[in-house]
Amino acid sequence: MTDTAAQSSEQGEERAGQGTEQGEERAGRGSEQGEEPSAQEQLRERRAAAHRQARRTLSRAGWGSTIRERLAYLTEAGSGVYDLDEPADVYGNRIVAALEERVAALLGTEAAAFFPTGTMAQQVALRCWAARTGNPAVALHALAHPEMYERHAFSQVSGLRPVRVGSGTQLPTAAEIRAFDEPFGALMLELPLRDAGFVLPTWEELTEVVEAARERDAVVHFDGARLWECTDHFGRPLEEIAALADSVYVSFYKSLGGFGGAALAGPRTLVEEAKSWRHRYGGMIFQQFPTALSALIGLEHELPRLPAYVRHARVVAAALREGFAAAGVPWSRVHPEPPHTQEFQVWLPYEPDVVAEAAVRQAEETSVMLFANAWDGVGPGIAVTEVVIRAAGLEWTADDVRAAVRDFVDRLPDKA
Repeated sequence: MTDTAAQSSEQGEERAGQGTEQGEERAGRGSEQGEEPSAQEQLRERRAAAHRQARRTLSRAGWGSTIRERLAYLTEAGSGVYDLDEPADVYGNRIVAALEERVAALLGTEAAAFFPTGTMAQQVALRCWAARTGNPAVALHALAHPEMYERHAFSQVSGLRPVRVGSGTQLPTAAEIRAFDEPFGALMLELPLRDAGFVLPTWEELTEVVEAARERDAVVHFDGARLWECTDHFGRPLEEIAALADSVYVSFYKSLGGFGGAALAGPRTLVEEAKSWRHRYGGMIFQQFPTALSALIGLEHELPRLPAYVRHARVVAAALREGFAAAGVPWSRVHPEPPHTQEFQVWLPYEPDVVAEAAVRQAEETSVMLFANAWDGVGPGIAVTEVVIRAAGLEWTADDVRAAVRDFVDRLPDKA
């Protein structure tokens, strides 16, 4: 079993820590049950500890901090974006309503509704559209999030019928939409398509796909969990991107560093209907001010930084490729190259456990962590991991990356 295979059944809303926090949880359960942790669990625990203690890491996410640190962040950063002396929210008013208004303004939609999870937000949006179109079929890519991580929630919970359109590791093309052999009520496009390597179409390709769906009288919904990161690639502002779709979902923790939560944005009538379904799905939580405040902080502080993260991801990706070539690794791949967003994949010709061990040892022995995320197997002797550039990554020059690659490769077995 690979470093991440044991986690796949528990990856629900999102692989937020890409293996780290889930590893800690699983290791804790094993200890409570008196079981000896497996080698994979021990490796995950070591990686989490090394990540916390590293003086320098290419990617450091806020969710890995302590509760005390997270609370301090909320109060210190939050005082500059919202009046903390205002009464807390009750069932979605005050700060939650302010967040909804902010999102609608950013995306240029009539309204937005806050949801505790993206899984709930998208199910609600698509069942509302299904009722309006009279067709419960939702066309989506085979690697789309609902197909990969939500345990068939569309069909099991919401009465929707997913149909797969497109092939390979690219989003569906306009030709594939037009040639699809059965009607569908909605086309769902994940921007970027995470499991394909955070890939995006060109702006021209995206507009053509939307036009093709509309020719078939289908509505278009954007799974925009990371839509915030897409402006640099498309060369368009958020509101112009969102305007292509009939509805858009965005996440507050994947790119913005929030505590969780999501929003559904679109026409006011759809959003009001969605709020009714949010209540039916159990999403009317009594108070959500910590999550809402963290989202407002992310919109204020992280959103303006995302284009810089995306641009620096291209510098890091090129330096990784150059570093592996110079270090004599038989082959390596950065995908896509250049990256479309601040996140991309790295492929290496080793078993996942081998490169995972080397990555952890590098952090333990040097306090420098090049690869903070788990490694997965994508074929015999091939491992892949995800690299995410955040604020910590901006401190790395191309020379820093190449030097860290050389040190990392020195911990790998000789392939000669």
